[in-house]
Amino acid sequence: MTFRILLADDHEVVRRGLCAILQKKGELEVCGEAKDGREAVDLAKQLKPDGVIIDIGMPEVNGLEATRQIVDALPGTKVLVLSLYDSEDTIQQVVDAGARGYMLKSDAARDLFTAVDALRRNLSFFSNKVADMLPEGYVNARPGAANLPAQLRNRLTTRERELVQLLAEGKSTRQAATQLGMSVKTAETHRSNVMRKLQLHSVSELVLYAVRNKLVRLAEP
Repeated sequence: MTFRILLADDHEVVRRGLCAILQKKGELEVCGEAKDGREAVDLAKQLKPDGVIIDIGMPEVNGLEATRQIVDALPGTKVLVLSLYDSEDTIQQVVDAGARGYMLKSDAARDLFTAVDALRRNLSFFSNKVADMLPEGYVNARPGAANLPAQLRNRLTTRERELVQLLAEGKSTRQAATQLGMSVKTAETHRSNVMRKLQLHSVSELVLYAVRNKLVRLAEP
C-alpha cells in the first residue's frame, strides 16, 4: 500500500533533495509540499497524508506548532520532525508536540528510509544518540525527581509496561485497553498507577520515560 507523505521545508533545495530520496521507493508518494508551517497545516488537512516530514524552523508557523496542529486535527497522521540541531531541549519539545520521530537533516540521506518505514509500521524513530541524551536530563529537571530511586522508576508490572509502550506509541487509553483485552476503566487505573509510581505528570513525560527505558519500540537507525 502506498504511503503518502507531505513535505514541509522553507528551502526548496531541501524539499527537492528529500523528494529525490523518497522517490527511490515505489511504495512512497510525495503528495504535497509546503514552504511554511501554516501551509503545512492547511495542506495536511486538505490532503490527509499518512505521514508528514517537517522542518522544525519555518516562517509563518514554526514546525513544532505546525506539528501540534496537524496531530490534533489528524491523529492518524505520523509526523517526523527534521532539525539541524539535537539539543535536549529541542528533542523534548519535539516529543511534547506529538511527533513520532526526530531526525537530523545531516542524517537524512542515511536514515530517511528507516525513519519513514518506522512510521509506516506505527513505530517511533529516534536515533540512539537522541534516545540516550534525552531522558535523564529531562527527568532530573523535574522538581523532586532527582531523588527518585531507579528501582522505583522501574517497578512496573508487566501489564503496566505493556500499557506504557502502547501509550508511548501513540495509542489512546481506549485503544490500548482494547489491544490488551481489558476494560477502559482498568487501563485508566493502570495508567494512574504508572504516573504515580514514576512521578510523571503528562503523556509526553511518559513517552520520554519509555524511550529511555526501551519500553517503546524504536526502529533501528
